[in-house]
Amino acid sequence: MAKTKKKKRKLNKKRFFIFLLIFLILVLFIYKIFNTNIKNIYVLDNEFLTDQEIIDLAKLKDYPKSINNLSYTIEKRLEKNKYIISAKVKKRNFISKVYIYVKENYPLFYYQVDNKTILYNGKPTTDKFSVPTVINQIPNTVYDEFLEKMSKVDKTILDRMSEIKYSPNEVDIERFFVLMNDGNYVYLTLNKFLSINKYLDIIESFDNKKGILYLDSGEYFDVFD
Repeated sequence: MAKTKKKKRKLNKKRFFIFLLIFLILVLFIYKIFNTNIKNIYVLDNEFLTDQEIIDLAKLKDYPKSINNLSYTIEKRLEKNKYIISAKVKKRNFISKVYIYVKENYPLFYYQVDNKTILYNGKPTTDKFSVPTVINQIPNTVYDEFLEKMSKVDKTILDRMSEIKYSPNEVDIERFFVLMNDGNYVYLTLNKFLSINKYLDIIESFDNKKGILYLDSGEYFDVFD
Protein backbone atom coordinates (compact mmCIF):
# COMPACT_ATOMS: atom_id res chain seq x y z
CA MET A 1 0.00 0.00 0.00
CA ALA A 2 1.47 3.33 -1.07
CA LYS A 3 2.18 5.89 1.62
CA THR A 4 0.52 9.31 1.24
CA LYS A 5 2.80 12.28 1.66
CA LYS A 6 1.70 15.01 4.04
CA LYS A 7 1.76 18.42 2.44
CA LYS A 8 3.62 21.08 4.36
CA ARG A 9 1.50 24.16 4.98
CA LYS A 10 3.22 27.22 3.76
CA LEU A 11 3.38 30.22 6.04
CA ASN A 12 0.99 32.88 4.91
CA LYS A 13 3.31 35.88 5.12
CA LYS A 14 0.54 38.42 4.53
CA ARG A 15 -1.58 37.15 7.42
CA PHE A 16 1.50 36.90 9.63
CA PHE A 17 2.47 40.52 9.03
CA ILE A 18 -1.10 41.69 9.62
CA PHE A 19 -1.18 39.78 12.92
CA LEU A 20 2.23 41.16 13.87
CA LEU A 21 1.13 44.69 13.03
CA ILE A 22 -2.04 44.38 15.11
CA PHE A 23 -0.06 42.92 18.00
CA LEU A 24 2.46 45.78 17.89
CA ILE A 25 -0.29 48.37 17.73
CA LEU A 26 -1.95 46.75 20.72
CA VAL A 27 1.34 46.71 22.68
CA LEU A 28 1.99 50.36 21.84
CA PHE A 29 -1.57 51.27 22.81
CA ILE A 30 -1.25 49.58 26.20
CA TYR A 31 2.18 51.14 26.74
CA LYS A 32 0.77 54.54 25.89
CA ILE A 33 -2.11 54.15 28.33
CA PHE A 34 0.13 53.07 31.19
CA ASN A 35 2.64 55.86 30.57
CA THR A 36 0.38 58.82 29.77
CA ASN A 37 0.50 61.60 32.30
CA ILE A 38 -2.31 64.07 32.79
CA LYS A 39 -1.31 67.18 30.86
CA ASN A 40 -4.32 69.47 31.11
CA ILE A 41 -6.94 69.89 33.83
CA TYR A 42 -10.12 71.89 33.30
CA VAL A 43 -12.40 72.72 36.25
CA LEU A 44 -15.96 73.74 35.42
CA ASP A 45 -19.08 75.01 37.23
CA ASN A 46 -17.17 76.10 40.34
CA GLU A 47 -17.57 79.52 41.96
CA PHE A 48 -16.97 79.02 45.66
CA LEU A 49 -13.88 76.79 45.46
CA THR A 50 -10.95 77.85 43.29
CA ASP A 51 -9.64 75.72 40.42
CA GLN A 52 -6.46 75.04 42.38
CA GLU A 53 -8.36 73.95 45.50
CA ILE A 54 -10.32 71.44 43.45
CA ILE A 55 -7.18 70.18 41.69
CA ASP A 56 -5.53 69.71 45.09
CA LEU A 57 -8.58 67.87 46.46
CA ALA A 58 -8.51 65.63 43.39
CA LYS A 59 -4.80 64.89 44.11
CA LEU A 60 -3.82 65.93 40.59
CA LYS A 61 -1.57 68.89 41.34
CA ASP A 62 1.58 67.03 40.20
CA TYR A 63 -0.08 65.86 36.95
CA PRO A 64 0.33 62.14 37.71
CA LYS A 65 -0.20 59.16 35.42
CA SER A 66 -3.76 59.07 34.18
CA ILE A 67 -4.16 55.29 34.54
CA ASN A 68 -3.49 55.58 38.28
CA ASN A 69 -6.24 58.17 38.62
CA LEU A 70 -9.43 56.75 37.19
CA SER A 71 -12.37 59.09 36.68
CA TYR A 72 -14.39 57.28 39.36
CA THR A 73 -11.51 57.56 41.83
CA ILE A 74 -11.14 61.30 41.26
CA GLU A 75 -14.89 61.81 41.70
CA LYS A 76 -14.89 60.00 45.05
CA ARG A 77 -11.92 62.03 46.29
CA LEU A 78 -13.77 65.24 45.53
CA GLU A 79 -17.09 64.13 46.99
CA LYS A 80 -15.42 63.46 50.34
CA ASN A 81 -15.13 67.22 50.76
CA LYS A 82 -18.09 68.82 52.52
CA TYR A 83 -18.14 71.72 50.07
CA ILE A 84 -18.74 69.48 47.06
CA ILE A 85 -22.10 67.77 46.60
CA SER A 86 -21.17 65.86 43.46
CA ALA A 87 -18.41 65.62 40.88
CA LYS A 88 -18.23 64.29 37.34
CA VAL A 89 -14.90 63.60 35.64
CA LYS A 90 -14.36 63.04 31.93
CA LYS A 91 -11.09 62.27 30.14
CA ARG A 92 -10.28 63.16 26.57
CA ASN A 93 -7.40 63.35 24.11
CA PHE A 94 -6.13 59.86 24.93
CA ILE A 95 -6.82 60.39 28.67
CA SER A 96 -4.30 63.23 28.95
CA LYS A 97 -6.97 65.92 29.37
CA VAL A 98 -9.16 65.84 32.47
CA TYR A 99 -12.43 67.75 32.74
CA ILE A 100 -13.85 68.13 36.26
CA TYR A 101 -17.46 69.24 36.69
CA VAL A 102 -18.55 70.03 40.25
CA LYS A 103 -21.74 70.92 42.06
CA GLU A 104 -20.68 72.95 45.05
CA ASN A 105 -22.13 72.87 48.54
CA TYR A 106 -21.50 76.56 49.08
CA PRO A 107 -22.43 78.55 52.24
CA LEU A 108 -25.85 80.24 52.19
CA PHE A 109 -26.12 82.12 55.47
CA TYR A 110 -24.85 82.37 59.01
CA TYR A 111 -27.51 81.33 61.55
CA GLN A 112 -26.72 83.48 64.56
CA VAL A 113 -29.03 81.52 66.87
CA ASP A 114 -26.88 78.38 66.53
CA ASN A 115 -23.59 80.14 65.70
CA LYS A 116 -23.33 77.98 62.57
CA THR A 117 -22.99 78.58 58.85
CA ILE A 118 -25.65 76.76 56.84
CA LEU A 119 -24.57 75.20 53.56
CA TYR A 120 -26.51 74.68 50.33
CA ASN A 121 -27.55 71.14 51.35
CA GLY A 122 -28.81 72.41 54.72
CA LYS A 123 -25.95 71.04 56.79
CA PRO A 124 -24.27 73.31 59.35
CA THR A 125 -20.58 74.05 59.75
CA THR A 126 -18.56 76.06 62.26
CA ASP A 127 -16.50 77.57 59.45
CA LYS A 128 -17.06 81.29 58.95
CA PHE A 129 -17.72 83.02 55.63
CA SER A 130 -18.83 86.37 54.30
CA VAL A 131 -22.50 85.45 53.93
CA PRO A 132 -25.82 86.98 55.07
CA THR A 133 -26.52 86.67 58.79
CA VAL A 134 -29.92 85.46 59.99
CA ILE A 135 -30.16 87.36 63.27
CA ASN A 136 -33.14 85.67 64.96
CA GLN A 137 -34.92 82.34 65.35
CA ILE A 138 -36.95 81.00 62.43
CA PRO A 139 -39.73 78.57 63.43
CA ASN A 140 -39.27 74.98 62.28
CA THR A 141 -42.50 75.21 60.29
CA VAL A 142 -40.97 78.02 58.21
CA TYR A 143 -37.27 77.15 58.26
CA ASP A 144 -37.22 74.34 55.67
CA GLU A 145 -38.97 76.42 53.01
CA PHE A 146 -36.76 79.41 53.84
CA LEU A 147 -33.69 77.22 53.30
CA GLU A 148 -35.06 76.00 49.97
CA LYS A 149 -35.71 79.56 48.79
CA MET A 150 -32.27 80.76 49.88
CA SER A 151 -30.65 77.96 47.86
CA LYS A 152 -32.31 79.41 44.75
CA VAL A 153 -31.19 83.01 45.25
CA ASP A 154 -28.65 84.10 42.64
CA LYS A 155 -25.16 84.29 44.10
CA THR A 156 -24.73 87.86 42.92
CA ILE A 157 -27.75 88.81 45.04
CA LEU A 158 -26.71 86.58 47.93
CA ASP A 159 -23.45 88.54 48.10
CA ARG A 160 -25.44 91.76 48.43
CA MET A 161 -27.52 90.57 51.38
CA SER A 162 -26.13 91.61 54.76
CA GLU A 163 -28.70 90.67 57.44
CA ILE A 164 -31.95 88.73 57.39
CA LYS A 165 -34.60 88.94 60.09
CA TYR A 166 -37.64 86.75 60.44
CA SER A 167 -40.34 89.42 60.65
CA PRO A 168 -43.91 88.03 60.61
CA ASN A 169 -46.92 90.31 60.81
CA GLU A 170 -50.65 89.82 61.26
CA VAL A 171 -51.04 89.12 57.53
CA ASP A 172 -48.16 86.72 56.83
CA ILE A 173 -46.18 84.52 59.21
CA GLU A 174 -43.65 83.80 56.43
CA ARG A 175 -42.40 87.37 56.15
CA PHE A 176 -38.73 88.43 56.24
CA PHE A 177 -36.81 91.68 56.44
CA VAL A 178 -33.49 91.92 54.55
CA LEU A 179 -30.81 94.57 54.99
CA MET A 180 -28.77 94.91 51.82
CA ASN A 181 -25.09 95.86 51.72
CA ASP A 182 -25.92 99.01 49.78
CA GLY A 183 -28.14 100.30 52.61
CA ASN A 184 -31.53 99.41 51.14
CA TYR A 185 -34.19 97.46 53.04
CA VAL A 186 -36.27 94.67 51.49
CA TYR A 187 -39.43 93.01 52.79
CA LEU A 188 -40.13 89.51 51.44
CA THR A 189 -42.52 86.65 51.95
CA LEU A 190 -41.62 83.06 51.13
CA ASN A 191 -44.10 82.79 48.27
CA LYS A 192 -42.43 85.82 46.62
CA PHE A 193 -38.94 85.26 47.97
CA LEU A 194 -37.25 84.72 44.60
CA SER A 195 -38.41 88.14 43.45
CA ILE A 196 -35.22 89.34 45.09
CA ASN A 197 -33.32 87.93 42.12
CA LYS A 198 -34.67 90.97 40.22
CA TYR A 199 -33.30 93.32 42.89
CA LEU A 200 -30.66 95.02 40.73
CA ASP A 201 -33.10 95.72 37.90
CA ILE A 202 -35.69 97.09 40.32
CA ILE A 203 -33.24 99.39 42.09
CA GLU A 204 -31.83 100.58 38.79
CA SER A 205 -35.32 101.55 37.65
CA PHE A 206 -35.44 103.93 40.64
CA ASP A 207 -32.12 105.54 39.65
CA ASN A 208 -30.32 103.59 42.40
CA LYS A 209 -31.91 105.67 45.14
CA LYS A 210 -31.99 104.39 48.71
CA GLY A 211 -35.15 103.20 50.36
CA ILE A 212 -37.38 100.29 51.33
CA LEU A 213 -38.38 97.75 48.71
CA TYR A 214 -41.63 95.95 49.50
CA LEU A 215 -41.57 92.64 47.63
CA ASP A 216 -44.05 91.13 50.06
CA SER A 217 -46.86 93.07 48.38
CA GLY A 218 -46.01 93.88 44.78
CA GLU A 219 -42.84 95.79 43.97
CA TYR A 220 -43.37 99.03 45.80
CA PHE A 221 -40.27 101.14 46.55
CA ASP A 222 -40.41 103.75 49.30
CA VAL A 223 -37.53 106.20 48.77
CA PHE A 224 -35.80 107.58 51.85
CA ASP A 225 -36.20 111.34 52.33
